[in-house]
Amino acid sequence: MPVVNTVAGPLDASELGFTLMHEHVLVKSPGVVENFPSLWNRDAEMEKAATKLSDVAARGVKTIVDCTTADLGRDIQFVAEVARRSGVQIIACTGMYIDVPRYFYSRSADVMAELFVREVREGIADSGIKAGIIKCATDEAGMTVQLEKAVRACARAHRATGVPITTHTYAAGEAGTRQQDILAEEGVDLSRVIIGHSGDSKDTEYLLRLLGQGSLIGMDRFGLDMFLPTADRVATITLLCRMGHADRMVLSHDANSYMDWYERWMIEQTAPNWHYNFIPDTVIPALRQAGVTDEQIRQMTIDNPRRIFEQCEPY
Repeated sequence: MPVVNTVAGPLDASELGFTLMHEHVLVKSPGVVENFPSLWNRDAEMEKAATKLSDVAARGVKTIVDCTTADLGRDIQFVAEVARRSGVQIIACTGMYIDVPRYFYSRSADVMAELFVREVREGIADSGIKAGIIKCATDEAGMTVQLEKAVRACARAHRATGVPITTHTYAAGEAGTRQQDILAEEGVDLSRVIIGHSGDSKDTEYLLRLLGQGSLIGMDRFGLDMFLPTADRVATITLLCRMGHADRMVLSHDANSYMDWYERWMIEQTAPNWHYNFIPDTVIPALRQAGVTDEQIRQMTIDNPRRIFEQCEPY
């Protein structure tokens, strides 16, 4: 069976189990903690993260994909220790979010791609921990010059390594369509791409266009009701399952244990359901009640993640 890179080392894809395909452990503003260390209590946050992941593991989740890139403050040693303490299998990513560092502004997509390839083949920084997925992103501002460069770099790194691509999108602006266009221009097989945050939309015409190009779609922001209420997310997945597309969707929250973008109380107040346990505790029962079968739930949580990681061959 194909092998997947996790923060604890290589893993047979058949061992992934119930997988949340788009989460984070830490999201930090690069440079802040490094220069103002009093703002960060590593030991306390380690304990919180390990406890949260142990809790979701007790609910049957075996694996999470940590979509935290360098420009989101990735701390690979922290994540590896959380995985060890919690027993959750964590797949780390390479690639780029929307905050492309200025270092890359005057450099080519190939320079960026070479770094992503190195993180897959050799490891992140000097950790020896290899990335198992590649992330690219566009948001409300659309496909800027620098983000297009990053998307093309991710495509080239994917073709060199074979590891899957996952994306961050602004669903209200149908950003996934342009991502697919550029990835296809770079020769990417779109069936090896997850168009993320598609679950923020209930526009089935848009979602069916993404599916029609071969990609999987990430219904992966459960708990963020300010983008789309849970009931609408459940209804959209249910409709797509009835249309025969359970084999092209993956589920997640895009949640985190720690994020420094907002005060913690603000997140708890505005998004009380935005946590790792929401899908196993609430969403899956709601899907069943709506008529989604156990087989379809298994496809979205176990079979589809396994399948996309089984295809890890360069081309």
